[in-house]
Amino acid sequence: MSARERGDIAAARRIVVKVGSSSISGENSAKIQPIVEALSSAHGRGIEVVLVSSGAIATGMPFLSLDARPADLATQQAAAAVGQNVLIYRYQEALRPFRIVAGQVLLTAGDLENATHRSNARRAMERLLGLRILPIVNENDTVATHEIRFGDNDRLAALVAELIGADALVLLSDIECLYTRPPGQPGAEPIHRVAYGDDLHGYEFGSVVVNSVGTGGAATKVSAARLATAAGVGVLVTSADLVSQALEGGEIGTWFQPNPEPAAPALTGPVRTGVGTLAR
Repeated sequence: MSARERGDIAAARRIVVKVGSSSISGENSAKIQPIVEALSSAHGRGIEVVLVSSGAIATGMPFLSLDARPADLATQQAAAAVGQNVLIYRYQEALRPFRIVAGQVLLTAGDLENATHRSNARRAMERLLGLRILPIVNENDTVATHEIRFGDNDRLAALVAELIGADALVLLSDIECLYTRPPGQPGAEPIHRVAYGDDLHGYEFGSVVVNSVGTGGAATKVSAARLATAAGVGVLVTSADLVSQALEGGEIGTWFQPNPEPAAPALTGPVRTGVGTLAR
């Protein structure tokens, strides 16, 4: 059942959950456990769950004795190669008590622009879900170039949700919801609901930010939500600390209502990934 409202997430057939680097790396690495517990609870209710997880570069940094995200591409790729291995291990260890097996899926936006690669990715994830495996998707940072410097996994999560026909997409952030301008600024008001087609040009979401561990920001989440909702996928943006309530359909976060009349997904041809398309 496609999620038309937040409450529908609890009874969804298939959901995609995205978590960012800052929520699961460094001092926040312990948050993997509660996130996994919430995913496992949804999995136990029969929901097919796909996790899109950032964090390979951030997880690999300490093993390369790096105090901050490296600026050069080669070191980013090296950190990703080390970190992805550790990251998937941590997820699998957290999933083990629930008797859930993780399946690693590494993609780039380019894979989803190629009809053959996209078809292969869809088939693989459909089979993983059919086997009750929990796919953990990340950008293939070891070979990515443009994606590492300018991309973000919010966009990847939206593309994956469209690819597999998810009923809902949950974008986990560091704050409970989006605001009309950066939180802390005078006049910032929480945004609880965005109807499909609403004009958001009056809001100040800010540009993509790069911190010590990753990339992202409110603007990338809005762009990703626009992409997913156009395909008929409802989107919830909320805090990683509220993941359990989010997957239980709680009245939290910012809800982006999906397109009530989405076009039928194309089985061939490129998925729309351009910046202009995302801005809609």
